[in-house]
Amino acid sequence: MSLPLMPKATAVWLVENTALSFEQIAEFCGMHPLEIQGIADGEVAVGIVGLDPVANGQLTREQIDACEKDKTQRLQLIKNELPEPAFRAKGARYTPVSKRQDRPDAIAWLLRHHADIGDAQIARLIGTTKSTIQKVRDRSHWDMANIKPRNPVSLGLCSQDQLDEAVNKANRARERKAKDAEREARRAQRAAAEPAAETAADAETT
Repeated sequence: MSLPLMPKATAVWLVENTALSFEQIAEFCGMHPLEIQGIADGEVAVGIVGLDPVANGQLTREQIDACEKDKTQRLQLIKNELPEPAFRAKGARYTPVSKRQDRPDAIAWLLRHHADIGDAQIARLIGTTKSTIQKVRDRSHWDMANIKPRNPVSLGLCSQDQLDEAVNKANRARERKAKDAEREARRAQRAAAEPAAETAADAETT
């Protein structure tokens, strides 16, 4: 069975914007009903922005309405003629010329929605350069007036799994940094407390 381009993001949108059952959404998105329940409970797909399958031509509003009325019906994906993007295992990805103009939009989207992802990760994720990322960030890009933040997955510049991996990696790095800061703060407190303790001990001795 064919799946929507961005299964998790599509599931998030369907959970938030329809009255479809967990089973209907799960079958359409190739997920388990418990995962859909986890999305509804805010425990799964945290941070993923919902993608409207109607706006993207993957479903019709009529299909959704019919399935909301009859829970035995199933959503049918509208066939998409766009080819699946191909990815290299390592290094910056080659981006087809036809999609290179979309990269600034993808950069703007990542900077807005996932600011914790580092420039090196963004560069590898969508096949761009750190200088281009910086120009979009400081709004000095030559085409800044026409840049509109758009999800790189919907643009075909990366897969949802690759984006999720980059987000998770950034989250882990942020957590490590916070823990390191806490350890340094505790060390500083102990270092400051030791001279005071020694001074107090000397005073008691004398």
